[in-house]
Amino acid sequence: MPVKVKIPTPLRKLTANLSEVEVQGDTIGTVLHAMESSYPGIKDRICDESGDVRRFINIYVNEEDIRFIDGTGTTVNDGDRISIVPAIAGGS
Repeated sequence: MPVKVKIPTPLRKLTANLSEVEVQGDTIGTVLHAMESSYPGIKDRICDESGDVRRFINIYVNEEDIRFIDGTGTTVNDGDRISIVPAIAGGS
């Protein structure tokens, strides 16, 4: 089932500057795996060595944070919109 994934600006160099990609998957984990197959190196930027989403990366499925659902096991359905959002820190 295809889902659309919104790619943040810092990761677009890995997707040939595409702001959105469409991949197959039934969970966030399989979507990330499919993205890695099409765009090598992207999963390493999103996930740590154990396969968990890095703490400074937020992933949303239809505007719901996967950390409050089932993490990378979160189910996705045909037509869902996934957003990858790097955390922003700083200020004074």
